[in-house]
Amino acid sequence: MAAAGMRTGRLGTFGGVFTPSILTILGLILFLRLGYVVGAVGLGEALLIILLASTISVLTSISMAAIATNLEVRSGGVYYIISRTLGLPFGGAIGLVLYVAQAISVGFYCVGFAEGIASLAGLEGGYFQQLIAATAVFVMLAIAWFGAEWATRVQYVVMSLLAAALISFGIGALNHWNPATLYENMGPVRDWGDLWIAFAIFFPAVTGFTQGVNMSGDLADPARSIPRGTAMAVGLSIVVYLSVAILLAATLRRSDLVADYGAMKRVAAFAPLIDAGIVAATLSSALASLLGAPRILQSLAKDRVFSWLLPFAEAGPDNNPRRGLILTAGTALAIVALGNLNLIAAVVSMFFVVTYGLLNYATYFEARGKSPSFRPSLRLYRPWISLLGGLFSLGVMLAIDFTSGLVALAVVFAIYQYLRRGAVAARWSDGRRSYNLQLVREHLHEASSRAEHPRDWRPQILAFSDDGVRRGRLLTFASWIEGHCGLSTVIRIIEGKGRYARRARDQAELDLARDLAAMKLTAFPLVVMGPNIDTVVPIAIQSAGVGPTRINTVLVNWPRQQVTDTSAPEYQRFFRNLTVASSLDCNLLIFDSDEAVWQALENTPPAARLIDIWWSDNRTARLMLVLAYLLTRNDPWRHAKIRLIVAAREGEEEALQARAEAVLRHVRIAAEVLVISPSDSQAEAIVQRSTEASIVFLPLGFRRQQFVDWFGNDIARILPRLPTCIMTMAGEEVDLSADPDQGEDSSRAAALDALDDAVRAYAAAERALRKAQDSFEQKAARPKDDETEGEEAGEDTGPSEAVQELDVLRAALINAEGALDEARLNAVELGILLPAEEPEQGPP
Repeated sequence: MAAAGMRTGRLGTFGGVFTPSILTILGLILFLRLGYVVGAVGLGEALLIILLASTISVLTSISMAAIATNLEVRSGGVYYIISRTLGLPFGGAIGLVLYVAQAISVGFYCVGFAEGIASLAGLEGGYFQQLIAATAVFVMLAIAWFGAEWATRVQYVVMSLLAAALISFGIGALNHWNPATLYENMGPVRDWGDLWIAFAIFFPAVTGFTQGVNMSGDLADPARSIPRGTAMAVGLSIVVYLSVAILLAATLRRSDLVADYGAMKRVAAFAPLIDAGIVAATLSSALASLLGAPRILQSLAKDRVFSWLLPFAEAGPDNNPRRGLILTAGTALAIVALGNLNLIAAVVSMFFVVTYGLLNYATYFEARGKSPSFRPSLRLYRPWISLLGGLFSLGVMLAIDFTSGLVALAVVFAIYQYLRRGAVAARWSDGRRSYNLQLVREHLHEASSRAEHPRDWRPQILAFSDDGVRRGRLLTFASWIEGHCGLSTVIRIIEGKGRYARRARDQAELDLARDLAAMKLTAFPLVVMGPNIDTVVPIAIQSAGVGPTRINTVLVNWPRQQVTDTSAPEYQRFFRNLTVASSLDCNLLIFDSDEAVWQALENTPPAARLIDIWWSDNRTARLMLVLAYLLTRNDPWRHAKIRLIVAAREGEEEALQARAEAVLRHVRIAAEVLVISPSDSQAEAIVQRSTEASIVFLPLGFRRQQFVDWFGNDIARILPRLPTCIMTMAGEEVDLSADPDQGEDSSRAAALDALDDAVRAYAAAERALRKAQDSFEQKAARPKDDETEGEEAGEDTGPSEAVQELDVLRAALINAEGALDEARLNAVELGILLPAEEPEQGPP
C-alpha cells in the first residue's frame, strides 16, 4: 500500500486530462447538430450561442484551476473538490448523481454509436442497434479493464480519427468557400424562441470538459495537469466549434443545413472520414465516461459516504476500480435494453450543469472564507469569476429545461438532506469552518460599528463548572435561558503553574469537550490556568467573549456542601468571587437542583410546568422575567405558565397587582399575577407558595457574608425545601420595552441635529447683524440734505431706533453663540466631535 499522500498515478497532462476532455467535448453535436444550429438561427447568432455556452466551461475551468492549484486533488475529481470544500453532504450528493449521470451516459453514447453503424451498414430494426450497442459496451469494458494507460492509448487512436475527419472537412470547406453564401447565412434570427431552442440543442456539447478531472487519481501531477489540460481542451474546442460553424455557413445554404444533419459529409474532401469521426466521437465519449464514473464511485466508497458502496472501494492493479467498471457497464447495458429514455436523458444533462454550478460555488465558498490556507497558484483568479460561473450555470439550467432542472435540483437536495441528517461523522476538514469564521469576523465588526441598544440585549453566559456530576444540569439550564439567541461558555479553572498544570489543563479541555459532545450542548468550552481561583475569576469575567459578545451573566452551581459554615475557607472564597463578579456589573445566577429534584422536573409534562418569579418592581425582577420568557422559547417549556408572586401589605394588594399586570402588558409577556400578604415567617411563605413550581426565580442579595432573599432570609436554609431554584441578582438594567427611537444612536443623531441647527441659527443671526450694521453705516454717511428730504418724506431716521435694533441683534448673536457652544460641547461628550474640532460654521 502506498504511503499516505504518495501519488501512484503516471498519466501526464496530455494523456490524462487533455485527451479525455477534448474527445468528450468534440462529440456528436459537432458532426450532427452544429450545422442545424447555424441554419436555424444564422451564423451571427450561432457564434453567439457557442460563446455563451462556452462561458460556463471557461468560468468553471478557471474555478477548477484555482482549487487544483490550492490543494492536492486526489481520486474522485469533481467529487473530491466539492466534498473537501463544501463538506460531505454536498460532496456525497454531487458524487452520487455525477456517477449515475456518467454511467447512464455510457449507455447513451453506445446507443448513438450503434445508430451510426447501423446507418452506415444499412441495417434496420432496433434489435440490431441494441446488439451493436451492447457489443460496444463490452468492448469499452475490456479496454478499461486493463487500466487507464491502456484506455489512453486507444483514445489516441480515436483522437487521430477525429483529427482526420476535421481536416477532411476543413479542406473541402475551403475549396467550396463562397463569400456570398457566408453573407446570406449571417442571419438575423427570425424568432428569439428559435435562438433559445438552438442554444438548448448545442449546450450539451460543452459539458464534457471535466472528464479529465475525474482521472485525478491516475495523474502524476494533478496541480499541473488539471489546469493546463482543461484550459487546452476548452480553448481548442472553442476554436474548433467557431471554425466549423463559419465554414458551414460559407459553404451551404441555411435550408440545406437545417434539413440535413449530415451536411458536413457534403462538404468534406473525403466523406467517409466524417462517418469515421462520428463513430470515433461516440466511442471516445463512452470510453471517457466509462473511465471517469467508476473512479467517482470508488472515491465515494473509500470515504464511506454510503455504507452500501463499501465493496466498490477495492481496486485492481494500478488502483483500477474494476468492481465499479462492472457496475457502470451493467448500468449502460440496462440503458441499451430499455431504449428510448428522453426524459432521463434531459435530467442527466442537468446533473452535469448542477455539478458545474456547485464546482463554481465551492471555489467561491473557499475564496470567500479568506483562509490563509487558500493560496492558489493561479494568480489571475478572482472570487467573482466563480460566483458568476455558479449563477450562470443555474440560469442556463433552468432556462434550457425548467422541469428537468427542477427535478435535478430536487434529487441533489434530497440526497444532501439525507446525508446531512444522517449524522455521518466528519472524515476530513472542509471549507465550511473557515467560511463561518470569516462571517463571524465580518458580522462582529458590523455589530461593533453600531452603538449598543437595550433592544439588542441577549444573555452572554459564563458558566463556572468544576463539578462533572452537576455540570449537565447547569449547562442544560444555560441552554434553556439562551432562548436561541444567547451564547454560553463553560469555564474550568486549573490552579497551579508549570508543566503539570499545563498538562492538567490540556486534559481538562479534552474532558470538557467530550462532556459537551455527549450532552449535545452548544456551549463553548474554556479551561484557564492560574496561580489561584481568586486571581483568575475577575480576569476571566472581564476577558471572556469578543466585542459585542462579551459576557454579561455569570452562572454557577450552589455549593450545597459548603454553606453550613460561613466561616469555612471554601464558603468565603465562593462568596468573595461572587461579590467580585457583581462589582463588575455582571448578572449573577446561582443554580440549585439536586438529582432527585431535577428528575422530578424532567418527569413533569411540558404543559404542566410552572415558572415562579418572586416579584418586586426592580431591575432584578425584570431580569428574572426576561429569563423566564427565554425559557419558554424552548420546546420543553413552550407551554409552561409564568407566575409573578407579589407580596403586598394590607390595602396595597389591588394597586400592586394592577401595576404588575400593567408591566406585563407593556412588555408583552403572558404571565399570571399572584398577590400574597407578608407572613410572619417569610421563608415559610416562599416554600409553601413555590413548592408546586417547576423552576423558581428568587431575588438574591448579600448581607454580612450571607446570601439572602428579598425578605432578608438566609437562602441556605430554604433551598433544600424548594424545587429547582435560580437565585438572581441583576448587574445591569434590562429594558423589556426598549424604544428603537431611544438609545445612543438616537442621542447622537439628536446631538448632530442640534449642532446643525445651532450653526444655522448662529449664521442667520450673524447675517442679520451685519445687514443691520451696513444699513446703519449707510444712513450715517448720508449728506444732511438727504436726511432733510427723508424727514420731509416721512422716513424714520432716528438714530435711537437703529441703535436699539443693533443691540437686539447683538444679543441674539450672543444667545446663538451660547447655544452653539452648548451643542458643540454635547457633541464632544457623545464622541461626535473631538475637543479640537470646529464645525463648518461658527463664531469667530
